[in-house]
Amino acid sequence: MKYQPAIMSASLGRAWLHDLDYKLEQAAKSGFKGMEIFYEDLDYAARKIGGSDSPSSDDILKAAEHAQSVCEGLGLDIIGLQPFLFYEGLKDREQHEKLIEKMKFWFRLAKTLHTTTIQIPANFLPADQLTDDLDIIAADLRQVADMGAAENPPICFAYENLCWSTHIDTWEKLWDVTKRVDRPNFGMCLDTFNIAGRVWADPASPTGKTPNADADLKESLERLVKEVDLAKVFYIQVVDAERMESPLVAGHPFHVDGQPARMNWSRNARTFMYEEDRGAFLPAEDVARAIISGLGYKGYVSMELFSRTMAEEGDHVPIEHASRGIKAWEKFQERLQLD
Repeated sequence: MKYQPAIMSASLGRAWLHDLDYKLEQAAKSGFKGMEIFYEDLDYAARKIGGSDSPSSDDILKAAEHAQSVCEGLGLDIIGLQPFLFYEGLKDREQHEKLIEKMKFWFRLAKTLHTTTIQIPANFLPADQLTDDLDIIAADLRQVADMGAAENPPICFAYENLCWSTHIDTWEKLWDVTKRVDRPNFGMCLDTFNIAGRVWADPASPTGKTPNADADLKESLERLVKEVDLAKVFYIQVVDAERMESPLVAGHPFHVDGQPARMNWSRNARTFMYEEDRGAFLPAEDVARAIISGLGYKGYVSMELFSRTMAEEGDHVPIEHASRGIKAWEKFQERLQLD
């Protein structure tokens, strides 16, 4: 498969402010070929269908059916459904069983969307609610992988480290868990922000960087190319972020008590690639090169974004985000000489 640009539906604007159909139309018009569907978008679309702030499962399935039809008409592939949150490693096993039932519904959603991939971000609940036992974490993930393998067609899972996840916050830990799960339908989503944002960047630091940022990233990427099995990279997300003008600590506008600085940085201040005018400063291209040129990845490249700019009101928001995203893709495609 050749390289194709994708974008997440939520990257085009907030679900409660911007209509899903309109966001999909702007993505296709700008030149995107793939779409990650965010569950929140389906939930809000379902509220319109059912006329309720608590949409039924049937209404959410109707919203998914409609989204699939719109995407098909626009020539957009739905590359995945995300995010299935707060699943693995729970100490509360009753909640674990509730999420197993929820996953069964997500299988129905995935089939309705005509996608075979569900993304699971690594858990970032407080540490007192989670085990750090990697065997238990892997067993939980193996359970849903086996459930997905029994579906027709089989469901795959893209597990993603977040740079603020409680335990699985680096690609190295992500790869360790993926190997422990050891199922053909279980792989990884590699994200340039979440890799560089952990080993290289620190929004709470006055420098914006970790103490040995450049050397640590270089060594980490060399290990990635040497150790990771390309077959386990299901798709990639390419994204940058702003350098904070002041450390993201108490008193900073983005600070929230009890939440990791990297999480609040991620939610408020990501940028598309190459947006230096917006403060982009991560070595995101270096990470992407390691995955594409080093590992040999081919396939969808998702231009993901989370930012305070998505919460602005108005029809111009999805237009501007789609335009910024495809501009980033075009420069990325040129610089990495992608076919």
